[in-house]
Amino acid sequence: MLSIKQSISQHDVQYTPAWQALLQQADMALTHSVYSVTDKTLTPVSGNKHDYYSFGPYWWPNPDSKNGMPYIRKDGQINPDSKTNGTDSKRMVQFSDDVRALALAWFYSGEDKYAKKAQQLLQAWFLDSKTRMNPNLNYAQAIPGKVDGRGIGIIDTRVLIDVADSIVLLENSGHIPSQALKGYKKWYADYTQWLLTSHNGFEESNWYNNHGAWYDAQVTAFSLFTDQQQQASRQVEIFKLRHLISQVNAAGEITSETERTRSFHYTNFALSAYAHMGRYGEKAQNDVWSFELDNRTMKKAFLLISEQTGKPQTAWGHEDIRYTPSEATGPLLAAARAFQDVSFIKNAAIMTKENPKDINILIPGSVLVK
Repeated sequence: MLSIKQSISQHDVQYTPAWQALLQQADMALTHSVYSVTDKTLTPVSGNKHDYYSFGPYWWPNPDSKNGMPYIRKDGQINPDSKTNGTDSKRMVQFSDDVRALALAWFYSGEDKYAKKAQQLLQAWFLDSKTRMNPNLNYAQAIPGKVDGRGIGIIDTRVLIDVADSIVLLENSGHIPSQALKGYKKWYADYTQWLLTSHNGFEESNWYNNHGAWYDAQVTAFSLFTDQQQQASRQVEIFKLRHLISQVNAAGEITSETERTRSFHYTNFALSAYAHMGRYGEKAQNDVWSFELDNRTMKKAFLLISEQTGKPQTAWGHEDIRYTPSEATGPLLAAARAFQDVSFIKNAAIMTKENPKDINILIPGSVLVK
């Protein structure tokens, strides 16, 4: 990122489109009000609006009942009602998007207005007694008529990884007071403890698809952020043995994702979590990128996506009802950085040329696939 910063200052055309797109997003964030879980119009069964609340995006009203209960699942088809201001799902994404954009804009431009705004958003979300979020996800991804909250909802807080990265980036801005920084780390430490000890956390930690990998990524990232190195190292090892090797087959397919109705999207989404774990392995001196067991490796999974570059959807060989080739940009940039393989470097260059505004061009060590 320091190298990219120098290139931006020299007006390197390689980064200009992505940098201008980021600045536009950051400037918009400057105009936004602070976000709070207490802004939602619905309330979880706890009766406390400080508790995060969402319901599953693929669940719809039951057409065979008068009141629509219980909801039924339609994989890959998002119910727009799950993304309204009634719940917190959309709001948390907006919060993390703004904080990420503001932190990056400050880092690359040096303009204090971006760091100052980011601190205001962070203070409201984590610390202000009137607006803060309680550090739990007891009521995430509820299913109306079925359950008040599920472990599977923990996927929602993957975006808080970007927020933690942004806080680290902003530490030297002069706009995050030391007490606020302690408060943010305390919130994350409390939430990590909830992830490790709650029933919902236990449920998610054992999930067989990208949910399990994203659980590992969250626990590891948050442990690193809160200076719990031993805990982070343990989670890296758990990821390698429990999720990586069980999810990727010898051909490089992440089978729990290739069976989905949006197989290409979910494969890249899982690879985003894998890339985070690869980077955290570097921090923990535990090599994830080249780990191999029973002829299964993470590299094969990235290769499968890389080999799809420039080819039509028919070459993918799995169903995807909204096939979007650009989603491979971030994973390929991560693979090119980690493996320094000619084919990865070549295909990452193709993808960045086709998608010059992609934010992953500016954050090569932290893949973003929404």
